Amino acid sequence: MTKICIFGAGAIGGMMAHALHKAGAEVSLVARGPHLAAIQEKGLTFIKDGVSETIDVKASDNPADLGVQDYVIITLKAHSVPPIVDQFAPLLGPDTAIVSAVNGVPWWYFHKANSGTDLDEKPVETTDPGGAQWYAFGPERAIGCVVYPACEVTEPGVVLHRSGDRFTLGEPSGERTERAMALSRLLSAGGLRAPVKPRIRDELWIKLWGNCSFNPVSALTGASLDLIGADAACRTVIREMMTEARQVGEAIGARFTVGIERRIQGGADIIGHKPSTRHDVEAGRPMELDALVASVQELARRLDIPTPTLDTVSALVRMQGQVMGLYHRRPDLEAIIAGEYQPAD
Repeated sequence: MTKICIFGAGAIGGMMAHALHKAGAEVSLVARGPHLAAIQEKGLTFIKDGVSETIDVKASDNPADLGVQDYVIITLKAHSVPPIVDQFAPLLGPDTAIVSAVNGVPWWYFHKANSGTDLDEKPVETTDPGGAQWYAFGPERAIGCVVYPACEVTEPGVVLHRSGDRFTLGEPSGERTERAMALSRLLSAGGLRAPVKPRIRDELWIKLWGNCSFNPVSALTGASLDLIGADAACRTVIREMMTEARQVGEAIGARFTVGIERRIQGGADIIGHKPSTRHDVEAGRPMELDALVASVQELARRLDIPTPTLDTVSALVRMQGQVMGLYHRRPDLEAIIAGEYQPAD
């Protein structure tokens, strides 16, 4: 039986755990606080289309309780992972794969990227300070994952599905390896769509396109995606941010198969939805900014690509986060954004 640990069993982690359990995998969860206590006492409840199902899964706040896994799926916020990389050690055997179901430019991005730049085989400082994950995990363990569904934890131990069922997978090398295909089959058997794509970075950029533009604008304004898209001035800001981000992505080999106006409209068509960064503001949670916005700025600086609109909006939203106590500035990141810092090789 395939052993899979979900590290960070919140909303998306709970959805994946439910699917993998249904598929017959031996699923365990790393969680904490009231959510963990509820899962340990009552099981994990997943609600979709009005149907509620509770599964009994092993859960702990101590990874050492769970043992070596075939896959570890990380569903934490990107900034939460580097400080705790040592906690993953009990889960990792020689062949354990690590699936980063995390927003932003992932820590493994330049492993086997063949981008034609001097960024290849180097960590991304914004999302992986000091190469914490790169050196602790090893990029050869990584399987990419682009997350599309929307879910929320409505109460401890209960995950409510809102929309979507697709988790796109891909090896950094673009190969269709057995480990990627086996995980795809399990997720599919659990009722999800999990295609394995040869160019996973292209899909990462299409999602990042929205994250680096709509997210900070919504965080600042409190507006939902449809309101932002319907306002001519805000739409212009989003368009300029996406144009700058596309220049960065294309410089390292990404292909954008969707036009900017279509991508904007795809967000604007979702009525009443506010992206995760705005939810962070409203819930008083630490804001996920570095992976979504500063990562694009870092790559732009290292490639000498100007990003004036991204820089302006980023400065405002980071100040907002600082004033609200939801974002802590990193001196090294400030230097990167200012173009004054070169990460060590």
